[in-house]
Amino acid sequence: MMTNLFTVFDPSSSIFHMSFNWLSTFMGLLMIPPMYWFMPSRYQIIWNNIMLTLHKEFKTLLGPLSHKGSTFMFISLFSLILFNNFMGLFPYIFTSTSHLTLTLALALPLWASFMIYGWINHTQHMFAHLVPQGTPAILMPFMVCIETVSNIIRPGTLAVRLAANMIAGHLLLTLLGNTGSSLTYYTIMLLLIAQIALLVLESAVAIIQSYVFAVLSTLYSSEVN
Repeated sequence: MMTNLFTVFDPSSSIFHMSFNWLSTFMGLLMIPPMYWFMPSRYQIIWNNIMLTLHKEFKTLLGPLSHKGSTFMFISLFSLILFNNFMGLFPYIFTSTSHLTLTLALALPLWASFMIYGWINHTQHMFAHLVPQGTPAILMPFMVCIETVSNIIRPGTLAVRLAANMIAGHLLLTLLGNTGSSLTYYTIMLLLIAQIALLVLESAVAIIQSYVFAVLSTLYSSEVN
């Protein structure tokens, strides 16, 4: 029995007290081996083109001083989030990216590693970031406090943005779907049209949010170089 509306997003499916909800997060690994054994399909060619475009864009954001191969870390992050966002649109599949457990596990280590690397290797540069150029001397203490707070809340904003956007659309789809049993035939037809439109919107949100997460992580990385 559902005690409240948000329990539909709880990871509660289990067999013999073993949770199977998080297995959907790793289902993408099953698709990797055939890529190295079969001739590339049209879908794989399209995906390779997308990855190449992302590589060029992330390389531009990171700048000429970035380490070689660092873009592949953000491309992998984009692919993981995109796959899990789309998996959540299928019925009876647990949306792992709608929980802060996963989103914080992605955002917090990235942010912490950027901060540790920056403060150890580029200490003067990191101090310079705390005071924007052209700030009056009287406002410098306040700007340092504001910049420090904005730096600290970055992993939280990354995690909450992704989780909130994913759970909001799924919640709306669930709310509309639960009203179907009490509607008339013509109203159900309108409901189906609305659900299809929302599903298309959620597909766009799944792409946009994974892209935003990867791009913001790339920008945070570029600031410490």
